[in-house]
Amino acid sequence: MNVVVERPGLLTTLQDLGRSGRQHLGVPVNGAMDEVSHRMANWLVGNDDGEATLEMTLAGPTLVFGADAVIAVCGAGMSAKVDGEVLPQWRPVRVPARARLAFGRARWGSRAYLAVAAGFDVPAVMQSRSTALLGGYGGFRGRALRKGDVLDLRSPDEAHTVRWIGLLSRTHRGLAYPSWSVSRARLPRPQTLQTIRVLQGRHWQAFPVAVRDQLIQGEYRVLPDSDRMGFRLEGQALEARRGNDVLSEGVVMGAVQVPPGGQPIVLMADRQTAGGYPVIAVVASIDLPLMAQLAPGDRLHFELITLEQSYVELAARERKLGMIREALWARLR
Repeated sequence: MNVVVERPGLLTTLQDLGRSGRQHLGVPVNGAMDEVSHRMANWLVGNDDGEATLEMTLAGPTLVFGADAVIAVCGAGMSAKVDGEVLPQWRPVRVPARARLAFGRARWGSRAYLAVAAGFDVPAVMQSRSTALLGGYGGFRGRALRKGDVLDLRSPDEAHTVRWIGLLSRTHRGLAYPSWSVSRARLPRPQTLQTIRVLQGRHWQAFPVAVRDQLIQGEYRVLPDSDRMGFRLEGQALEARRGNDVLSEGVVMGAVQVPPGGQPIVLMADRQTAGGYPVIAVVASIDLPLMAQLAPGDRLHFELITLEQSYVELAARERKLGMIREALWARLR
């Protein structure tokens, strides 16, 4: 079983939940930018949430399936079609052998995730199948997909989505999928002016009050040279604190750094393991998926919340996701 890449898209890589616990050794975490969409796509095809998915950025690929497969696509809307027929997102879909799956440009959001039942058959590197673009390892040959690549798929067992959609396929030619889907109404979606909640960063107190207020009250735009390593923002420059450089220390996803020029940088999944710019704030975990879905030119502003509020919101999200997962597994069995 395999998938042939006819067109690679703008940036398509294999990602899972990343390589946690190795930053002190200089190994970046990598992993899916939008963890929620990644996890949801896996659940819809009966996978564990740690299985690798294809992360597609801004404009997706064209793929040809060598055998019947059960897939799910979550995240940004990329106008996907299978042999001209619209592919519904946020639900399991049986795609027949020799079918051509073509993604367009993202109508909203910037990243979509494609999961395949049983997963992509690529080796784990340091216990992860995530692509480390800068290091050139993990995923498919340590790089983004190219035209002509052939991705092997694991053979799915006879449980969960495969058996269930097999029954549906007997009476449906071509695509086969259920009438239900995961409701996006319960999931956050990018807005025209996106609110991103942040916590005080390690160097928050080192900045003057006026600069902190400026960060929270200002409006920023995502610049075109943003990538998986970090989002460069444009707005009223933040006045640099005295002694702008600090000792290099470990950084986390969502850290809002202030370089000498004063334009903030939000570190993302492919961030370096340590940084020497002061961190004025950190994006709350609950809003990292929203941050990941911003595209060049999108506007945002920051809202300051407490650590306690962040914990409460994250716990509420995980409860909601847990309920969705249980409901999905009940349907797929």
